[in-house]
Amino acid sequence: MKFIMAIEPGTETTSFGVVVPDLPGCFSAGDTLDKAVDNAREAIDLWCETVIEDGGDIPVAKTLTEHQVDPDFAGSIWAVVEAPVERYFGPAEKLNITLPRLLLAKIDEYASAHGETRSGFLANAARQAMRQPRAEAYGGLGAVAEGTGYQTLMNTALREAAMPEHAA
Repeated sequence: MKFIMAIEPGTETTSFGVVVPDLPGCFSAGDTLDKAVDNAREAIDLWCETVIEDGGDIPVAKTLTEHQVDPDFAGSIWAVVEAPVERYFGPAEKLNITLPRLLLAKIDEYASAHGETRSGFLANAARQAMRQPRAEAYGGLGAVAEGTGYQTLMNTALREAAMPEHAA
């Protein structure tokens, strides 16, 4: 997974400080920028491992733009780091699902354009949908569609994730 980092520049007498704004309490430091980034990757890994083992979830990431307007991070250097925390989610399992051809093509196009696989995109879309209240996750549909099948609701969430310009 990719994580945004806010880096406080170091000086001759202080280390580079790193905060991972999407992971509350996750921070690190290093005498050089490279060491600070390496230490942050290790901190992210440990933070995620601990939270998942305790039954928690990794928070939904905010956008870089959302973080940049936060006054707590004024003057920060911004970076994105890849940390392979997916291993803490358990082994991958194959499944067979049915989706409309056009929706599947849009999912593949979107995932490819954003450097993701189809499976990774669908997993992220599902995680995001499950972290929101039901009505909000499905654009208000959940509150209106009591008794509507899960497949219909999931198709709606996937459609909106693949084509955000059509979201409610």
